[in-house]
Parts: sequence; structure tokens; C-alpha cells
Amino acid sequence: TKTARHTDHRIEARLLFAFKFLTGSLGCIGWFIVILSGIFTICLFPITIWFCLKIVQEYERAVIFRLGRITDRKAKGPGIFFVLPCTDSFVKVDLRTVSFDIPPQEILTKDSVTVCVDGVVYFRVSDPIASVANVSNADFSTRLLAQTTLRNVLGTKNLAELLSDREGIAHSMQSSLDEATDDWGIKVERVEIKDVKLPVQLQRAMAAEAEAAREARAKVIAAEGEMNASRALKEASLVIAESPSALQLRYLQTLNTIAAEKNSTIIFPLPMDVMSHFMKK
Repeated sequence: TKTARHTDHRIEARLLFAFKFLTGSLGCIGWFIVILSGIFTICLFPITIWFCLKIVQEYERAVIFRLGRITDRKAKGPGIFFVLPCTDSFVKVDLRTVSFDIPPQEILTKDSVTVCVDGVVYFRVSDPIASVANVSNADFSTRLLAQTTLRNVLGTKNLAELLSDREGIAHSMQSSLDEATDDWGIKVERVEIKDVKLPVQLQRAMAAEAEAAREARAKVIAAEGEMNASRALKEASLVIAESPSALQLRYLQTLNTIAAEKNSTIIFPLPMDVMSHFMKK
């Protein structure tokens, strides 16, 4: 009947799905080994329990391999998880932020100046499975890539930009590193330029240039001060010329200042018209 045929088709579909499920990932031999390992674990349960239970810390995750294949698309942990002996193996991945110093790099800038630059990089594992399956050593690979990225980014900058725009250079390096390590399951959180060492000859040349600029600026300021002082003296002379008694008051004020300093010599200024009168006689 139609009902019986429909039931037979459903049973066949379920059997076909179960067969594909069993043979799709591990294959028939693989599942046979897994089942055999499970039976062995159950039979020797009091002993195998110590080999089956594993613990990872709060900041760790475990990537489990069963007969060389990753069992789940999500890492296990934190806490206790179960593995089968003989068929399962796992790799612990640390999720904490790691920092490392970029060794000093000899870099030729855009304006052909050789400088020595070092820095520091902070990164962490964002995808434990990708960091294990997609790269052999995520930590070492990130360190090498950071050195290369530092050379490539600073090679496009001139010396003035390198000394004044460290924040922009660090942001550019972080973006490049984060994009390159995304397939490795690595998240670059921060990049900082620590020190820029210039050649001794270049340091002396820059110091001489800065000293000359300061001296020129000091001369300009002194000239402006003399000009302002001369204008003030001119205005003062015009005021004194309008009132002859102002000169006498100024003279008495000057004598008072000299007497306060306990000087033994006092100079009396005389008007030029008086001196000219005696010179004629």
C-alpha cells in the first residue's frame, strides 16, 4: 500500500542519513575505532576516567582532535571536558593578551635617512581553532610579521613624520597587522613606537640647526624690544619737553634711587645750554 511504501521510504532516508553521518567525517574505519575506544573506556571505567577527564583554566581553551580531525567548531572550556583515550588529543590555547618587544630595526626613511626604531605589540587569540589549524605557530608568526610591517610602514614616512606622528604610524601598523592576522585567529589590540634612534652626525646637525634657529629668534626679539623701548623713550621725551619741571622731578627721583644704593659717587647732570655758556667765556 501507499502507507507502507511511504514508511519504507522514510526508513531508507533515515538509514541513508545515518550512513552519511557515520562515513562523512571519520569514515567507517574511523567510527569503528571510536566505538572500540568507547567500549574500552566503559569496560575499564574506574581506570580510564583519569585519562578521559581534562581541565582547562578560565583563560584557556582546548581544541580537540579526534583521529586528526577537529571534533567541534567551538573550543572546549573553561572547566572540565571529556576526551576518548587513544583517539582524541587536544591543544591548549591561552587567550590572555601577550606583549612583546619588536627588536630595533634599521630603517631607511622616505627622505633617505637611516634610523633605528623599536616598538611593542599587544595581541591575543580571538579564535582558538583558527590559531591552531591555520598557522603552525601563531605567536612566532605574529612576531615576524610585526617586524616586517614596521619596516614597510616606516619606509613610506620621512624623518619629520616619523618624529612627530608616532600615533598615526602606530595606528597604521595596528590596522595592517590586524588585517593580516585575522585568518590566524589573532586580534592585535595595540601597537606603540617606543624609541627612534638617530645617527650621531644627524643629531649634531639637528642640534646646530635648532641652536641657530633659537639664536635668530632671540635676535629678532631683542630688536623688537629695542624698537619698543625707543618708541617709549620718544614719547617720554615729548612729555618732558612739554613740562620743564618734569625733568627736575625725574632728576630728583634718580638721585633718590642712587642714594638708596649707598654709592659714594653721585653724578650731577647739567643742561647743555649752561655748559655752552661757560664754553663761550
